[in-house]
Amino acid sequence: MDNYRNISEFILLGFSYGQNIQIFCFILFIFCYVALLGGNFLIIISVQCSPLFNQPMYYFLVHLSTIDICYTSTVTPKLISDMLAERKTISYGNCMLQVLTMHFFGGTEIFILTAMAYDRYVAICKPLHYMLIMNRTRCNLLVLAAWSGGFIHAFPLFTTAINLPFCGPNEIDHYFCDVFPLLKVACTDTYITGVLVIAFSGMVALITFVVLSLSYGIILFTLRNQSAEGKRKALSTCWSHITVVVLFFGPVIFIYLRPPTTFPEDKIFALFYTIIAPMFNPLIYTLRNTEMKNTLRKVWCQAFFSKEVFN
Repeated sequence: MDNYRNISEFILLGFSYGQNIQIFCFILFIFCYVALLGGNFLIIISVQCSPLFNQPMYYFLVHLSTIDICYTSTVTPKLISDMLAERKTISYGNCMLQVLTMHFFGGTEIFILTAMAYDRYVAICKPLHYMLIMNRTRCNLLVLAAWSGGFIHAFPLFTTAINLPFCGPNEIDHYFCDVFPLLKVACTDTYITGVLVIAFSGMVALITFVVLSLSYGIILFTLRNQSAEGKRKALSTCWSHITVVVLFFGPVIFIYLRPPTTFPEDKIFALFYTIIAPMFNPLIYTLRNTEMKNTLRKVWCQAFFSKEVFN
């Protein structure tokens, strides 16, 4: 045991391609990160400066955008800086911190998406009782439950990672620290540990995805009796949620719900839930949502014209 954990850093292999491709990826990821920050901050500011913040769906959307910013920021700045670095390293402490924050914010996002699906279910299936059921107290409790669920999800995985013995190989075939790549370089039999990771990550994602799919199935079934205008408005919102759920859960289930191993393709799939899905969330929730588009125009046009008058 004296030789265990005598390494102070890990080498992230990341996207080890030619220099030209590295530069292209550097520019691409900077663009994605700036677009992600801009889009999500735009949603947060616009909703909080408008009456929409009093509506449960947009209240949850603000929390989703906040989580997306935090979630992606645990990985993307390091990925961008590593694109131009000759030696891509991360300290042991920062690696363990990355495992904790990734699964904390990722788990919280899963439960926020569940709360948003519940909100849509109540709005469409129980419209007469919507404001009574989805009052601000209940919304606050759902958000608190989401953040608590994220911590409960992340802590066992963090504990698993920090208790792994490392005594030799320190090259991680990924662009961030995650449990499966760490299991691959640990100096012990990790089969049982890998099964526990599947239980804490893969099964949580799968069960949540099934629950979300069933809830949206019930919603779509209920919509058959509504008017064409009501159906159109409800579907525009629901399809936005469904698109986000598929973009996020598809790659997560592929990576975490399988025997504990890693493949080179995992890095590509991981881009979907660490960068691509959070970047597209603002577009998905604004371009397909008339209410949100009107709010963006109203808030920012007022801000622009007020500035012009002041000058």
